[in-house]
Amino acid sequence: MPRFPGPSARLMSLPAPLRWAAPPVALLGGIALLLVDWSTPPNVTPPTPAPAVAKICAALDKALPDTVLGHKRQDPKPDSPYTAAWNSSPHTVLKCGIDRPGYLDDDPTASAPEVNDVQFGMAPDGHGGYRFVTTLRKAYVEITVPQGAYSNYIDPLSSLTDAIKSTVPDGL
Repeated sequence: MPRFPGPSARLMSLPAPLRWAAPPVALLGGIALLLVDWSTPPNVTPPTPAPAVAKICAALDKALPDTVLGHKRQDPKPDSPYTAAWNSSPHTVLKCGIDRPGYLDDDPTASAPEVNDVQFGMAPDGHGGYRFVTTLRKAYVEITVPQGAYSNYIDPLSSLTDAIKSTVPDGL
């Protein structure tokens, strides 16, 4: 039965300069793919809030930080004052003016972390990450933190709560 050379035998049959260049070229190709993925803004359907909530959300949009834990802001497409995103991988996405999520009705205090005096309801996003929604505020602000974006899924909330506190009033 004939024997076929394995991948290392084929690699060794190449001239030395090509063998030496193969690992750096493969590494640079992988880095290029990552950069393309990080630089592409996500597609997010913006909410359509009532006029009073829309004003609050526009103010929040202006107050949001340019970076969250070292990840630059790169807003989703289509451009809207009701959505924002940061270049974590995958992207962390904020939506302002969403309808009240049903999971807040189940048991609003069961999974309700408080971060810097901002109360959140939370639920799994169905893909290993979490959705956090502000509670007891005049507008519902949802922050989606995908699996793997941060070492701790709650970490980005502390970067966003100052903007939320200063623009989204307390109350129902």
